[in-house]
Amino acid sequence: MDACACALQLMGMLLYMGAWLCALATTLMPQWLTMSTQLLAIESYEQGLWETCVVQDGSTECRAYDGMLGLSRDIKLARISMCLSLAVGLAGVLVAIPGLYLVNSCQGQGGPRAKRILTVAGGACGMTSGVLCLFPVSYVAHITVVQFFDESLPEVVPRWEFGDALFCGWVGGFLLLVAGLLLVTSGLCWRETPEDHHQAPAGLMPPAYQVRNSDNSTKKRSEYV
Repeated sequence: MDACACALQLMGMLLYMGAWLCALATTLMPQWLTMSTQLLAIESYEQGLWETCVVQDGSTECRAYDGMLGLSRDIKLARISMCLSLAVGLAGVLVAIPGLYLVNSCQGQGGPRAKRILTVAGGACGMTSGVLCLFPVSYVAHITVVQFFDESLPEVVPRWEFGDALFCGWVGGFLLLVAGLLLVTSGLCWRETPEDHHQAPAGLMPPAYQVRNSDNSTKKRSEYV
């Protein structure tokens, strides 16, 4: 395997793990949407996928949603999509790790080909996870813009605005796409070298040596007879 493909693999895996953690933080953060007004500057509200929070004088009090039936459609869709993104992303990491060149796995005649397939499959999962992460974040942002960003209303009217979780989700989804693309590229650019082929493990003699050794032992026995 050439150094370029190996570098793409390492860079892709580092970005992959960091982006997956970023998507996990986006799913758990309650700051998907925030609301604050000039009428009551000391109090603000936060809305996430799992709970809503009230911030007063630096202290935060959160309350989980009572059930799925009372949730809006965008929150339900975001929950499902983010959970799928995390599941597909984690599966991609588990699939791609054995396919890395530096990981000692898939030994045998078809080892390099199996590693290449695992790397490409892990990269495809990464790109799928990125799309699943970007979709709910962008959809919630679109709904917020349509419903609350009206220039005809005065600024004192309370309205929901973008929270930190949306920006974190955009970054995580974009990095997942980049990481998946790097892994797929490294798998497609993998050039087999003599080092990639199977070598006999240490301590085991090649078959030819074993045959010669058995012939020598037979000759020694015949001489003694």
